Amino acid sequence: MLSALGGIGGAALGAGASAGYALSQNWQVVVPPWALAVGVGATMAIGALAGLWPAVRAARLAPRAALSGP
Repeated sequence: MLSALGGIGGAALGAGASAGYALSQNWQVVVPPWALAVGVGATMAIGALAGLWPAVRAARLAPRAALSGP
């Protein structure tokens, strides 16, 4: 959820900055929707992997070893 919110916020900031610059140059604002979707999707995939990797490593440990520490 956190990575999804970050991806949406980043896509909104990027689109807003692009639109602001385009308008300041009297250009047409063009932000492809697929680019926003790919950005949010990549952020969500990276966030899922970042959360899944430690969880899988912890699941492989015996409960006693996980609680005792290094």
